[in-house]
Amino acid sequence: MIRKRNRELADAELDITSFMNLMIVLVPVLLLSLVFNQMRILQVQLPLLSSGALAKEQELPQKLELEVHADKLVVNYPAGQPLREIPPTADGKRDFKALALFLQDLKLTFQQKQIVKQDITLLLADNTDYQTMVTTMDTVRSFKTVVAASVVDAELFPKISFADLPKAPATTAPGVQP
Repeated sequence: MIRKRNRELADAELDITSFMNLMIVLVPVLLLSLVFNQMRILQVQLPLLSSGALAKEQELPQKLELEVHADKLVVNYPAGQPLREIPPTADGKRDFKALALFLQDLKLTFQQKQIVKQDITLLLADNTDYQTMVTTMDTVRSFKTVVAASVVDAELFPKISFADLPKAPATTAPGVQP
């Protein structure tokens, strides 16, 4: 009888070989399927160097600019000449929805006049925060529209360049000479 008990205890060993084989395969597969970091790359172009020659400037196509101020947005076309100033919303923030609508109308006007315009220069202040830059880039690059019962991104101005916002000239009181 004693022999029977010892035999039963000896037969109670666990065979975990198949479980270990499963873990050896499963752990690397799960690690490879994880997304550790998602990066997105935005294509950005630097503005052309200005040579100062008037003849060369007349040959170059007109530049479309967007000035991003702390309280407003200003669209310039050609460069330096204000086309539309977009005031802030009621809560004092920049009105990106109005900007998107105006840029859609502007793109349509360019197409009607057979002007191929895909580039825009963003004039940003030194203290412009990152989220404002990204929101501005997303607004000027494309807009959502419905085509054949599905929502797609329609192109506006995908070639984006950056430049510094020019400093506003200092104003003086009347009768005071600088």
